[in-house]
Amino acid sequence: MTAADKVLVVGPSWVGDMVMAQALYRLLKERNSATEIHVVAPPWSLPVLERMPEVARGIELAVGHGELALGRRRALGMQLRGERYARAIVLPRSAKAALVPWFARVPRRTGFRGEWRFGLLNDIRAPDASLDQTVKRFVALGRERDEPVEPLPAELYPRLGVSAANLERLRAEHALDARDPLVALMPGAEYGVAKRWPAARFAELAAWLAGAGTNVTVLGSAKERPLGDEIVAAAGKPRVRNLCGETSLVDVIDLLAAADAAVSNDSGLLHVAAASGTPVVAIYGSSSPKVTPPLTQAAAVVYLGIECSPCFQRECPLGHLRCLTEISVERVEAALAQLRRSRGARPGRVDA
Repeated sequence: MTAADKVLVVGPSWVGDMVMAQALYRLLKERNSATEIHVVAPPWSLPVLERMPEVARGIELAVGHGELALGRRRALGMQLRGERYARAIVLPRSAKAALVPWFARVPRRTGFRGEWRFGLLNDIRAPDASLDQTVKRFVALGRERDEPVEPLPAELYPRLGVSAANLERLRAEHALDARDPLVALMPGAEYGVAKRWPAARFAELAAWLAGAGTNVTVLGSAKERPLGDEIVAAAGKPRVRNLCGETSLVDVIDLLAAADAAVSNDSGLLHVAAASGTPVVAIYGSSSPKVTPPLTQAAAVVYLGIECSPCFQRECPLGHLRCLTEISVERVEAALAQLRRSRGARPGRVDA
């Protein structure tokens, strides 16, 4: 291993972006299998990075979202000087995100033009209209400046490792029989309510699945526990259970890998599901499937594309949320059936 083979990446702060960044790591390894990739990342993401075989080391940077924490960034950068990285790639667009590689004296520091980053970065890329997806922007930073933008090949899609032992533990802990069909529902979205299909619709879908003999698990963070409780209560079926807050993020990876299908808003867990190899139905409201599509060949997208969407707002600026409320349960059921037909399988093992 030489310094020329070592790359430091400053990773993103959102779950979905952290998963999509794996496409960049796969590109770097594809181009040079000897490349050793280290990723500076928030503490919550370190177990996820361990599920990415391309990443040799996850480096914790415990700072709050938007926090400068200059002293901690400086200390970490100075600590990393001995690694003698050949290159750093900074995925976030903020100035503070570029501080660690600068303090680490990485000779080539690549990133997009952003807030006051001149000097902190010395390989600055201009945003390009052709980089119309988050994952394309990440991958572009791993390519040379003059390389053309190309569609992302399936070989670079994120693919998270799965622990069979942990899955067996989870099945025992939550009484999930491996012989029973399983569909996961992810009704949350950290970004805001304008990304959330109504809980009542998720409950109706859950009741339909459970009535057809499918087990349904609601997955999410502890903050989404009340949302999961609402769905379980409204569904009124013993096969529907709320695991929000009862599983770690890597637990969710393993559960999703074992599911027959997942139905999710445009959230971090959508991208976790896609990277776990799960067939997914992706529901979009204020965001766009053109910008953050599920990176899998086993996906069905539900998106109305009405006159005011995508607005990319956290809350509906017009107050009606029609982009989501007008998506019927029947339409999502049909998307599950579409997955069944396209894959020759039966997601959830139910008929539409």
